Amino acid sequence: MGNLRRYLIAGLLVWLPVVVTVLILKFLIDVVDRTLLLLPAMVQPETLIGFRIPGLGFLLSGVVLLLTGMVVTNLLGRNMVKVWEGLLARIPVVRAIYSASKQLTETLFSGSGKSFRKVVLVRYPHPGLWTIAFLTGDGMAEAHRKTGHNLVNIFVPTTPNPTSGFFLMVPREDMIELDMPVDVGIKLILSAGAVSPEGKSELPGD
Repeated sequence: MGNLRRYLIAGLLVWLPVVVTVLILKFLIDVVDRTLLLLPAMVQPETLIGFRIPGLGFLLSGVVLLLTGMVVTNLLGRNMVKVWEGLLARIPVVRAIYSASKQLTETLFSGSGKSFRKVVLVRYPHPGLWTIAFLTGDGMAEAHRKTGHNLVNIFVPTTPNPTSGFFLMVPREDMIELDMPVDVGIKLILSAGAVSPEGKSELPGD
């Protein structure tokens, strides 16, 4: 009976990651394929060729991203982006959403993203617990004056979706800066701590 259980667990450890990976990829491909619905009905591939090709939207989206990247990396393209962002900045609600989305995207996918400056440890949600957070900036001057503390802005992400979480202002002395890179911190959040950046620490007395 013990061997049977061991074999089942071994098989599960092999196939479960494969199944999860396939399901996630299928979900992403299906989602991106729906972007084809934005095209006029007369030029949609399914209308032109008479049947649906799974993954075609994913492929076309990749081509569009590649071409866009080629355009915006030159001087003319960068100027076009600045004009476009200037137009969006004049629309109050759109400006806030676009700015937040851009900062988050740069943080997650660009090495030049500065929104998440450092990975820190803070006591949250109560003094007996520690959690991973990201330092996002210095606190407001008014908050400094009225609290008497040197406050900093931090973002406490949720697991396994680090794009949602809580914005907190905490005294600088109440947080501990880590040497962990931001991308490693995000991986730690995504894996719910299962993927550790380093081995188990040696505690005094071990």
